[in-house]
Amino acid sequence: MIDFWLAAGLLLLIALSFLLIPVLRGRRAQREEDRTALNVALYQERVAELQVQQDEGVLNAAQLDTGRAEAARELLADTEGVEKPRESRLGKPLPFLAAFLVPVLGVALYLHYGASDKVELTREFSQPPVSMEDMTHRLERAAAAQPDSPEGLYFLGRAYMAQDRSADAAKVFERTVALAGRQPELLGQWAQAQYFADNKQWSPKVQALTDEALKLDPKEVTSLGLLGIAAFEGQRYQEAIDYWNRLLAQLPPQDNSRAALQGGIDRAAEKLKESGGTVASQKNVMNVRVDLSADVKAKALPTDSVFIFARAVKGPPAPLAAKRVTVAELPITVELGDADAMMPQLKLSNFPEVQLVARISRAGQPTTGEWIGRSQPLASTTTALQQLTIDSPDK
Repeated sequence: MIDFWLAAGLLLLIALSFLLIPVLRGRRAQREEDRTALNVALYQERVAELQVQQDEGVLNAAQLDTGRAEAARELLADTEGVEKPRESRLGKPLPFLAAFLVPVLGVALYLHYGASDKVELTREFSQPPVSMEDMTHRLERAAAAQPDSPEGLYFLGRAYMAQDRSADAAKVFERTVALAGRQPELLGQWAQAQYFADNKQWSPKVQALTDEALKLDPKEVTSLGLLGIAAFEGQRYQEAIDYWNRLLAQLPPQDNSRAALQGGIDRAAEKLKESGGTVASQKNVMNVRVDLSADVKAKALPTDSVFIFARAVKGPPAPLAAKRVTVAELPITVELGDADAMMPQLKLSNFPEVQLVARISRAGQPTTGEWIGRSQPLASTTTALQQLTIDSPDK
């Protein structure tokens, strides 16, 4: 920051020079003008003396002319090289007033419109934080300096959650969603913060957020984990096991949180058995192999999202089980079962007949897309591998 102010001061000095140099030049010109006036006065005095001497008979006419010529030569010699004085209409006080106001106004305008706070933040973030409180303070300052940055707000919300400031985190995530859009991950983070801010009381608001997040992305891990926690706290242990199993399926084998999550599943199973219940094994698993027709393969992009789901032939339009992949992963074989249910009351095993659907959505929306493939109605107990080809425009 010191280097910045030194550079700014140097620039101000350069700017002041453009104002002060003309003033100093004007002073020198004034001195030269004063000297010229003195020389003229001396010349006139010398000429007057010569005239008096002639009147007294000391000098004749020829000597008078010679004396006048000598005085004139001396006057010219004294004034030779003097620049013509420049006229200024600004007046003497105005340049000095401008020289004073330029740095003052410059600093004031910079402090109001400039980015000194961002320069200081950049310097701070170049150094590692000394504590979690220090990091949170930096993120708060960054969010204040850039209130329209969803990235800064997102990390601030995560920092608040790490410090058990869930109410503050919920407000920050709400602002983040307003800026970045209703992305599944952000909705899940918002729902989680709101749940803990409400003292682990499930609310319609939290339910709506998790439903929206899982509708956009059935694999959204924060929502799955949160629903499992809420189910466990509500002693709905089978639901907790189902949600956490779905979450476990999304985690890579080397993820350190797998052990803790498996511990939660085992604890829920113990609680369920202690209450006289039995852990339901996953049933009605349908195996589906999804591929593209040659025409669609030529038009689809590798990064396009592919939603594979089963829906009831007679029942609600919401998917009973769903998975999300990309075009680059096709052809692929997936399993759809009760562990992939979007909501506990809408499980594959609860409906006798289903239809398999695979949709390509470039925008990443499961309800609309560019191409689609559908199967004929099937019994939900079907165990044979089903072939599903995406071959038709999605209308």
